[in-house]
Amino acid sequence: MFIAYVILAALLSAVLLSSAAAKFIRPKRLVAQMSTLALPDNMLPFLGVVQIAGAVGLIAGSCWGPLGVAAAVGVTFYFLGAVAAHLRVKDFPGAPPAAALAVVAVVVGLLSAATF
Repeated sequence: MFIAYVILAALLSAVLLSSAAAKFIRPKRLVAQMSTLALPDNMLPFLGVVQIAGAVGLIAGSCWGPLGVAAAVGVTFYFLGAVAAHLRVKDFPGAPPAAALAVVAVVVGLLSAATF
């Protein structure tokens, strides 16, 4: 199970880091999406930092299991918040990707808990 944790945590961390990079680069598509979600522009750096923290926690969780569980819980709540933000403004096509990532984060958390 440890190998499965490392692989899934690495993949989820890669997604988080690429998404965080976009939050700092601010491509027009992302800024427009944040506007659709009624989130202010100054929220982007905060969201990027949260994603980086989640990625670092998931990777460090391979060395210390409780940190991996905590990071997975935080990432799960992050993506559940994203689902809620999309549903709040009736942006139904935007919700499933965030929901899928929340499910992956739950699986990563369960794998981390099972390995320590």
